[in-house]
Amino acid sequence: MISTMPKQFVIVDTSPLQYLHQVNCLDLLQKLYSKITVPFAVCEELQVGLLQGVDVPVISLIEWIQVAHISSPSLVPNVTDLGQGEAEVIALGIQSPESLLILDDSLGRRIADLYQLKYTGTLGVLIKAKKLGHLDAIAPIIDQLRVQGMWLTDKIIGDILQLAGE
Repeated sequence: MISTMPKQFVIVDTSPLQYLHQVNCLDLLQKLYSKITVPFAVCEELQVGLLQGVDVPVISLIEWIQVAHISSPSLVPNVTDLGQGEAEVIALGIQSPESLLILDDSLGRRIADLYQLKYTGTLGVLIKAKKLGHLDAIAPIIDQLRVQGMWLTDKIIGDILQLAGE
């Protein structure tokens, strides 16, 4: 079977899209990766958030985001506590093992580890953006992320700021 998807691409879950959008940093994904891919389930989750009044990006209006469908439902991990968005991000990663997944969910990351998939998260995107000169500082953005409801311990914040040289 020939895949229509590139061998290496960046697959992004709902929470990084939502949080980066809410702190006006969604464009960092385009600056860092040119194009990103989201599974259909992520579009559905964002639509639910939009209908509930949550400030989320409208994927259909962003030309550098492509939506992908899973080639086989058997690739989707059947784990009770894993959201459908995370499950489909992992399934797309299994379809294209050279990909980079961007997801924040700890269970999703543990499953990605089991499949030996590469991943980062919202904070990893910020660190990379700073190292490449797209951001002057990430501390103010981390403060905004906390205000938006991102769960971050003081230890995580300290570790991230140290990695970012702040």
